[in-house]
Formats: sequence, structure tokens, C-alpha cells
Amino acid sequence: MAEQIPGTDTPATVNVPDKPALEGLEETLSARWRTEGTYKFNADTTREQVYSIDTPPPTASGSLHVGHMFSYTQTDVLARYQRMIGKNVFYPMGWDDNGLPTERRVQNFYGVRCDPKIAYDPGYQPPAAPAKNQRDWDAVSRRNFIELCEQLAVEDEKVFEHLFSTLGLSVDWDMTYRTIDDTSRAVSQRAFLANLAAGDAYMAEAPTLWDVTFRTAVAQAELEDREMPGAYYRYPFFAEDGTKVFIETTRPELLAACAGLVANPDDERYQPLFGKKVTSPLFGVEVEVYPHPLAKPDKGSGVAMVCTFGDLTDVTWWRELQLPTRAIIGRDGRLLGETPEWITTAEGAAAYAEVAGKTAFSAKEAVVKLLIEADLLDGEPKKITHPVNFFEKGDKPLEVVTSRQWYIRNGGRDEERRARLIGRGQEIDFHPAFMRSRYENWISGLNGDWLVSRQRFFGVPIPVWYPLDASGEPDYDNPLLPSDEQLPVDPAADAPAGYDESRRDVPGGFTGDADVLDTWATSSLTPQIVGRWSRDEDFYAKVFPFDLRPQGHDIIRTWLFSTAVRADALHATAPWKHAAISGWILDPDRKKMSKSKGNVVVPTDVLNEFGADAVRYWAASAKLGADTAYEIAQMKIGRRLAIKLLNASKFVLNLGATEDNVLAGDASVVTNGLDKSLLARLEQVIGEASRAFEAYDYARALSIAESFFWSFTDDYVELIKDRAYGARGEAEQASVLAALATTLDSVLRLFAPFLPFATEEVWGWWRSGSVHRAAWPTAENLADAVEGADVEVLPAVGLALGGIRKAKSEAKVKQRTEVLTGVVTAPEAQLARLREGLGDLLAAGNARDLVLVAGEGELTVAEIELAPAEEPAPQA
Repeated sequence: MAEQIPGTDTPATVNVPDKPALEGLEETLSARWRTEGTYKFNADTTREQVYSIDTPPPTASGSLHVGHMFSYTQTDVLARYQRMIGKNVFYPMGWDDNGLPTERRVQNFYGVRCDPKIAYDPGYQPPAAPAKNQRDWDAVSRRNFIELCEQLAVEDEKVFEHLFSTLGLSVDWDMTYRTIDDTSRAVSQRAFLANLAAGDAYMAEAPTLWDVTFRTAVAQAELEDREMPGAYYRYPFFAEDGTKVFIETTRPELLAACAGLVANPDDERYQPLFGKKVTSPLFGVEVEVYPHPLAKPDKGSGVAMVCTFGDLTDVTWWRELQLPTRAIIGRDGRLLGETPEWITTAEGAAAYAEVAGKTAFSAKEAVVKLLIEADLLDGEPKKITHPVNFFEKGDKPLEVVTSRQWYIRNGGRDEERRARLIGRGQEIDFHPAFMRSRYENWISGLNGDWLVSRQRFFGVPIPVWYPLDASGEPDYDNPLLPSDEQLPVDPAADAPAGYDESRRDVPGGFTGDADVLDTWATSSLTPQIVGRWSRDEDFYAKVFPFDLRPQGHDIIRTWLFSTAVRADALHATAPWKHAAISGWILDPDRKKMSKSKGNVVVPTDVLNEFGADAVRYWAASAKLGADTAYEIAQMKIGRRLAIKLLNASKFVLNLGATEDNVLAGDASVVTNGLDKSLLARLEQVIGEASRAFEAYDYARALSIAESFFWSFTDDYVELIKDRAYGARGEAEQASVLAALATTLDSVLRLFAPFLPFATEEVWGWWRSGSVHRAAWPTAENLADAVEGADVEVLPAVGLALGGIRKAKSEAKVKQRTEVLTGVVTAPEAQLARLREGLGDLLAAGNARDLVLVAGEGELTVAEIELAPAEEPAPQA
């Protein structure tokens, strides 16, 4: 429709659909934004202009759930605000397809398992239908397996991208990355080699937490304590004089690995034994008794059996007491098949033959049986429940085995580095602030460096070869390293400089490191990967250190900390200025949603039912760091708000408001006190919402904008209809149209970060371009209009209108019924406000006269006299 605006010669065009709807907006607008490059990052920029976001790369092989919509929406809201205040937002998206989850998904999806001994088959095709029994799965080469991983990961990423587009994430889809592609592998290997050159990475043969199912080492950050049933078994060691020294242990299967006994140095019961030898039962091995403060006098018998290794406390005792290494559990979780050299008696060897080659569980049963047969088990086992270490993705308790692994220094054994990394955390503004303590507590509790090597197939290969001596043994102290130009390399497939493939694994030749880097060792480099570190230093300087790292609180100890470790080592700085920490999604029983618990909600179903804006409203209503219940009711409120925004905007624009009415400097057109009050309130809202966003409190910004919007639609719009149609002259009409247009313009901008689809739809009815490229609203253009205005005029007049409507409802008459007279009682200050908007109040309430009476207390409307009800017309 074309409206002639009073005081102008040019008609402004407004095109409002007859029936505005949310349906279909996601598909249409997402495609338009991508085509028009609405969210494209401009690389021709300066660091001061940029707001860079180190976006979490979701595990592409994982299951989609509402948690993805929740946390990624919160990031997107912040990104959209920064773009609107004029920042050149660098907002990429990555896919974390590197790691064990992808391997497991590929195995189950295709029905294959990797066997590195098998030769590569360039024409291999997986079975059409995977075998149900894992023993019948196809065995494929490492290279074939990796190809399947990459193939499936790409398909999974398409599903994620469609979800995030439907959700309205304003990422630059031209800047995506994968944690396993050539670029990421090269960056990860380059950073590792830089750490190695600086002494921040090293190899060591040491006790290592080991998952026997996945046959891989596990880092401290990947541990999960689970309460498990167990039992204490009590049996004696024998002192030189024949005295029995009873120990109590939950792991009798490790008796053959005993390297010593320990007791607290203050425990008078065992002080006479310190420095003396005792002999183990069954295996007849002499071990010494040591004092150590970690031994607890009130735990069990007060003296503990130190085995290499039962748990991490054993590792501490072994290291500090310099005990011999007597490992008997191998990487497969079974006891060694050969009798250990420290078992020298025939009886001991015979006893060990009963446990050789058994799993830890079966060996426990065998040892207990031997103890019972020898009448050495003292009493019945005491059943307990105790925490046991598991790999977070594993199904069996972890073992501690001795193995050669790669480590990166993280302060776990270095007080100076530990203090420095805590200092890096203090360079970062955490939102909410208390989340910093989780970061600091994790660092303070570290007991070792970061173990980064993994015994897997699909990952970033450790870029190292080892020369072999004349007997074919690797020289680990003099590794062969690739040049930077060679990266990325795969030591299992590529030969080092100066060698050819014929010299692989032969004496005098070389062997490649068979391990890959921990997935966090690559994910910890997301700023470097996406920021083009080591490939485009000019670009990197424009985005690093990043402005924001958004992530969940459960991976502060892994992703956040590991990224800080790498940035500290590579750049001597914190990797970001802000860390926005989101909470978990809880089910109605306040339990965390997870696939294993079967309580996840499929996001596509929610988006189809309620729409993206409704889901975003729910997510953005939760503060950062707050665990939030999955609430359909909240989504329904969000959908209602989005629909109301469409309908109210249609109504405002059909009243005659156009782009030409939006205040842009001269505010003399606004003359009505009610209009001034509205704009004064708008000025407050803009200021409060802006301050909330600057404090990363987007939820408060949404609440402030929403509260104002409902007041605008329920009170102001209802009050000014008569004046907007010109019933009180051109000047009054111009005043109200300016207030309407200016407010709608600002409301759309205020809601744009939260409801991107509804706001963009309305924006297109009467404005050019995209609301998401429009500036965040400011109060500058409102200064003249609100000078001397009373923000309480609108609430007072709205309250009076509500009183009139209530009286009509109680009288059971239609709202359009005329009020002949009525009395409004209120304090004089309130009455003065009512006089500012009395004309609009009379028109909106269809009242001939209202008597304003000064009084105490709250505003009340009484003594309403209504016109007689219209009699129905006589029937023919």
C-alpha cells in the first residue's frame, strides 16, 4: 500500500501481507542470507573492527539433540548483537570429525573393523548390510578405514549444517573447517613440532591410564569416576620373624605385582617394620615396608600393598619411593603369560601359572581361590561400593600400564607453569564470573602432564619417525622429524627424508610412530586452525587473540584449558578475551539430557512444531552458566511472541507508519505527551538492553525488550488508534506516526538477535536491506523528543484504560460500549500524567467524560456509567 505522509511530497511504500505467518520463513530467509552474504566476514579489516568467535566444532558423528540448539543459539545472539553495534564479526563453523566417536560410528554403520596389517584395497566397498555380530565384521586396512571415516563424517556434517541453518545461526558458511582435513592436520602437527622444539612436548615411558576395550591411553581430563561394587580382601604378608602383617585390598589379582608395603609414618603399629622386609603370600616375593604420609591409618588395616599399578596412588608411591616396576597387566587387560622374573620360587611360579593370561576379573577369582585353599584369607570379603576410574566413553575400569607415550607440559609437574596458566585464566573475562574457579581448580588438581598420544586409527598422526639400530630397535632419543613443507605427514605411510619405503621396519632403517594425537590436541588449536595461523599471519593478527570462546561448563577442564595451554606455549598469551560458558539441558526430572539415558529430544521435531524463533526464545531466556530445563511451555511463549510481532507490526504499518516517519534528527514532530512518554521509555529500554548485552547478559536484554513490547502493543497501540487515523488533526497524527514508526524500528532491532526470522520478515515489509545489517538502536535520535517527557505517563494511562475495560467486562458488555461518565481517583502526580494522555484514553475507552479526582493510594476507576445496551433490531 502507498500512504501519503503528512508534511511530505513523497509517498513511502509499505507492503504488508494479508496473513503474516512464521511458516516457511526459515527455509526462505536462510537461503537469502547465504545468497546475499548477510553474515559474511570482510577480511579487509583491522583488528579493532573485528569481533572474532572461536566457535565450538560439534562432534559431527554425534547425535543431534536440543542441547546443540540451546548453546549455539546463545552464541549466535551475542554474535548478532556485536554485528549490529558495528563489529566485523568473524563467526566460522567447524566440524570435529577427528576421534574415537567417529571410529565407533563408522564401525557400527558399515560393519567394519580396522586391522593395520591388512593391505589397502583401492576398490573396497563396505557390506550393503552390516553383520549383526561384531566377529563377522569386515576387517579392512587402516587406509580403507580412514577413508570410510572421512566419507561418513561429510554426510553427518550436512545434517548439522542444515540444522544450524534452520536455527538461524549467523555463521559465515564460507569459513568452515574440519579437524581432520589436510589443513587441520598440518596445523596440529606444526604446533606439536613447535612444542617439541621448545621442550614443551616430550616422550616418556611411564605408568599410563589405559582403556583395555579401546586399547588406548587415557588422559586425566577424560576420566570419569563411577560408583562400583567391590570388596576388601584381607590376607597376610610375613615378616622375617614369622609375624603376620595383614593388608586389605580390593585388587588381590595384583598380588604378584606387589613392590612394597606402605603405612603412615605416625602409625605406631607399623613403625617397627619400616625399612624391613616382608614376604608376599602365594608368590613368595620379598618387599620392603615404607613410611609414607598418603597411607591412611584408618583405612583397612592401615598398611597398604603397593602394586605396579593398581591405581594412581600406587603411581605416586612408586615414583616417590623409587620402587621397582613389576607390571603384570598388559594392554589387552590380561595378566602376562610368562612368569615374572621376580617370582623365583617353584611355589610362586606354580601359583602364577594359575593366573597367567587371565583377565583381571578371572585372575581375581583365581587368586582368592588360592588364598582360601592355603587358608590365608582372613574372614569373609567386606563388600563395599567405591569410585572407580573409567574412560568417559568406556565400559570397563581403567588399568594402569607402563607404556611409551607423548606428553605436553601443562603445569601438572611444574609449579611455575601452573601459576602462569592460572594467570592466563585471569586475563579472560568469564561469563558467569564464577566459572573461572572451575578452571583454576582443575589446574590446581593436576597430577601430571597432558598425555596426548592415542592408540587409534582415525586422527592426526604424530609426525615422528625413529631410526632403527643394527638390531632393529628404535632410537627414541633421536627422532626423525619432517620439514614444515612436508606437513601433513603420515609416518605409517610416508618415509622420512633420506629414506625410502624399502627401509621401513628393517634393521638400520626406520619405523614410523604408530600413534595419533589426542583429539583435544587438535581441538585445542581451533583458534590457530580457523584463524590461519602459520598460513596467513596477516589474517591471524586480525582475529587473534579471539574475542569470545563459547562452550559448555563440562569441558572447561578439556577444551578450554587445553586451548589455553597451547596459546600460552605458542603465543605467550590467553587465546581469547571472553569465555561464555553455557549450562546443560535438563529433562523434566532435572537430569542432564544424554543419549545413554534415553532422555534426549530430537531437535528437528521441535523446530518443525514450534519454529526456530520459538526455540531461540527458550534458549536465550536462560542465562549463561545456568542448567536449564527443556520446556515446551517456554517455546510456546516464544512462538506467541513471534506471531504477535508479525501481527502487531502489520497493525502499526496499516495505521500509516512508514520509514519516513522514523525519527532521524528533528524530533519537533512529536508533540503529544503520551508519544513522548513512549519514546522516553524506549530510550530507557535501549540503554538497559545495551548495557545487558555489554555484560553478556543477553537473557536480561531479551526480558527488557519483551516487557516493553507487550506494553507497547497492549497499552500504547490500543490507546492511539483514533489519533493515528487522523481524528485529531494532522499534527497529532504526525506525532503518533513518528512514535509508532520509531518504536517499531527500534523494537525490530532489539529483537533481531533473538527472533531473526520474524524480525527480518517484518523489516522487509517497509525497510530496505536486512535488519541484521542494520545498526543496533541508540537513543541519540530520541533526545529532543523525550526532553521533559515523563516515562510514567504511558503506564498511568494504560492502567486507567485497563480499569475501564475491567468495568465493562464485569458488566458483561462489549468493549465498544460507550462510557457516559466515570471517576478516576489517583494521587495528583498520577492525575497530571493522565491529563497528558486523556484524549487518547477517552477515545480508546469510548468514554464521553472521565472525572479525575485526587486521592491517596493506587489509581482506581469507579462509578462507571455505561450507555444503554443497543436493543436488537425488530425481526421482520
